[in-house]
Amino acid sequence: MKKLVILILTAFTMIQCTEHTKVDHQKDIEKIEQNAKKFSSYVNTSNYKMIAESYTKDAKIFPQRGKIITGVDSIQKYWTLPEGVKTINHKITPTEITIVEDTAYDYGYYEGTTVRPNGDKSSWEGKYVIVWKRVGDDWKMYLDIWNSI
Repeated sequence: MKKLVILILTAFTMIQCTEHTKVDHQKDIEKIEQNAKKFSSYVNTSNYKMIAESYTKDAKIFPQRGKIITGVDSIQKYWTLPEGVKTINHKITPTEITIVEDTAYDYGYYEGTTVRPNGDKSSWEGKYVIVWKRVGDDWKMYLDIWNSI
């Protein structure tokens, strides 16, 4: 009987720990989703400083048809559009977000519209993978790769 009680208490404790972990991950997932929306708002308002601050200090981006770009300053330079060019719609739609301790990855689709100085618009879409790292109480992008569909 004593072994049965210990087994039941152990199982109950494991269930409680699992439930606690799910709740913790849900908060992290919500924070990552919120940060992805903020990132899109920074792109849509040409806030290049905040775009760069969305990444970790040692971040790397892997743009389509380009070399790997490392570091916040270089990433900010990459995202800075030429004078008169503006992104008016940038949206990230995650398909899945997975948290593993202080690292997370998410993948999904992106879309957007860019306006040229002459008023011409071009729309684009693609798929992406982002690796996030916990930085204090926040989540920042560490690796960001994308390509068009």
